[in-house]
Amino acid sequence: MIGDIFAWLGNMENSKPLALILFFSAFVGIILYVYTGKKRKQRLESYRDIPFLDDDDELDPTRQKTQQVNNDESTEEK
Repeated sequence: MIGDIFAWLGNMENSKPLALILFFSAFVGIILYVYTGKKRKQRLESYRDIPFLDDDDELDPTRQKTQQVNNDESTEEK
């Protein structure tokens, strides 16, 4: 039984349609993942403007956090 399945998959005529079905189902799964869910949709819509933003620190949240920590430390020292 399993040997027949591997023999069927080993035939190049059968493996190409199977690969097409697998890749197409993965593509449909990704599309469904992206377009379902409000939180995910809002987050992904916020990413659409990234190419048009300046090269400021707006895109690097870790740098913003370190700047905020540095600002907090400087205010505590005074």
